[in-house]
Amino acid sequence: MTPPPARRRRTGVNGTVPAHNLPRRGTVRRAQAITTYGVGSLIAVDHESFVVSGLDEADVTWSADEAPRIHERRLARLLGVDYFRLPPASDDNSRDGMRVRRFPLMHSCPECSELQRHRDFNPPAGRSVCGECGVDLVPSRFVVACEAGHLGEFPYREWVHRSTDRDARTSGPCGGKLRLRSSGRTSSLRSILVSCTCGQAPEVSMEGSFRRNALKDLGLTCRGPRPWLGTAASAEECGLPLRTLQRGSSAVWQPVLKSALSIPPWSDGRADPLAEHWDALRRYDSREHVEIYLRGVFREGCPVPLDEVMALLDAEREEDPDGDASATFDRHYRALRNKEYERLRSGNDEREQSRDEQFVCETPRGDQSVLGPLGVTGPMLVKKLREVRALKAFTRLADPESTTEAKEMPLAGSPLRWLPAMEVRGEGVFLRLDEDRLGAWEKAPAVAARVERMRTVHQRVLEQRAGDPSRVVLSPATPRMVLLHTLAHVLINEWSLEAGYPAAALRERLYAADDMAGVLVYTATSDSAGSLGGLVAQGEPDVLDRTLRSAVHRAEWCSSDPLCMETEVSGTGGTNLAACHTCVMLPETSCEHNNILLDRALLVGTPDRPHLGFFAHIVDH
Repeated sequence: MTPPPARRRRTGVNGTVPAHNLPRRGTVRRAQAITTYGVGSLIAVDHESFVVSGLDEADVTWSADEAPRIHERRLARLLGVDYFRLPPASDDNSRDGMRVRRFPLMHSCPECSELQRHRDFNPPAGRSVCGECGVDLVPSRFVVACEAGHLGEFPYREWVHRSTDRDARTSGPCGGKLRLRSSGRTSSLRSILVSCTCGQAPEVSMEGSFRRNALKDLGLTCRGPRPWLGTAASAEECGLPLRTLQRGSSAVWQPVLKSALSIPPWSDGRADPLAEHWDALRRYDSREHVEIYLRGVFREGCPVPLDEVMALLDAEREEDPDGDASATFDRHYRALRNKEYERLRSGNDEREQSRDEQFVCETPRGDQSVLGPLGVTGPMLVKKLREVRALKAFTRLADPESTTEAKEMPLAGSPLRWLPAMEVRGEGVFLRLDEDRLGAWEKAPAVAARVERMRTVHQRVLEQRAGDPSRVVLSPATPRMVLLHTLAHVLINEWSLEAGYPAAALRERLYAADDMAGVLVYTATSDSAGSLGGLVAQGEPDVLDRTLRSAVHRAEWCSSDPLCMETEVSGTGGTNLAACHTCVMLPETSCEHNNILLDRALLVGTPDRPHLGFFAHIVDH
């Protein structure tokens, strides 16, 4: 990572941009630039703290060699962009990297206890030390944020003077210098003391600064700061309440990730040269008009045959929800999942495809009838898959599952025609639940009532976090969704024990709707655990039968029972029932829904209602 240049960029020979000679501040992996340290997040490097810069100039500064383009038309169309780019490497051999800016600017000196902006300490160039004492400066532990995604400095001066006369506080700065020290008596906020040399206010502690209305009581609301866009970015009108956060809190930054599997006819890479032309091509209905357009933009001949272009256009229109290209984002995302589900069910035999095919899905050779008594059908061996995972935006204070698009903060100050993304190549196992048995099970009153409790709590959480009541996201909790979700978790845990995969190396992809009841478990990393064939081998019917039975029996018991099984509320906001980190919860990178909407009772039943579980007949035996 490198901080942005402080001065206006100079031009080199013949107007070219010269190579930057900027100091490096640590390294991050490319995947971390999407999932952990993306745009707008805070990152600690040694004793310094930075915010990852926006992408307004990244399309120019990122090297084409180190940050190549990634194409996935289905996902690009969903997100309204032309293409994606892999974040640049930040190792010792890279010429560039992710740009960062110093934040928070407020620092304190542990020697002289002064609390002020970093530049006011007069540190030597390239160092973060106190100009007087020569010791390392400490970035402010506290920042403030609002649910719209803005991020600002903690108002230390207002906090110190909160007990003085209100007219004096609003008349202007007192002119004194702030100081911060620790009493050392405890590790709580009560021991962190802030004072001002003006003498108008007593020394106060940071205790109470994390109360929900602590800053509102001071008359402070969000002014819309966006430090990741630099000082040139004007603040947005906001006015939302501010919350105090620890600088390293996970609530400071949550990525909004969207992903898609590369499926035919888009999975062989032949359509990539047309990435920036699909919006124009969709405006033409006739073959003749498409041909004229292609001749105009490809003077030396279109690299994709006209017949294939027309077939790709037809395939794209098939994913329009109910034939409506102007449908909402959520409807387009459901249509994308529907098409993946259809392809996973139908398969894509490797023998019939070219070497460049990125999606290979085949029926296992074993006897599938052994899975019938379990209520499982249609297993498929996904021997080769490619997933593109893009960073669409980010949120603060609330997880992305419970926000509307209005609360998502974009990655740049101006609209982008591309987004940062990563691609994962691996393998997986796809299976479905028997529709007849599932339909009868989910209509049972006890099942419906148990899931309704979860749905009601989750919906209440969504409503509390929504700024606009008219745009509240509906909870996806249904009996089949919770069942599939919990089943995926116990399978991942089982395979992590039996097949040698770490749980963090596997990921779920749920297909739960009125016309879908499937789950895909696949390798979610690009390292050696990605595609060695070990996971595909678990999809053979006889092996899968043993795995499912073992996973269900393991889910019968939790070391936190009976508390775990009998609890009335569990998980974030009470959105789980019988689920905890001892039994079914997974690393956050493996779960699509942030470890909420889980209940192993729907798998195995409860002591007083054993037939509540979909797999209760396995437990009985």
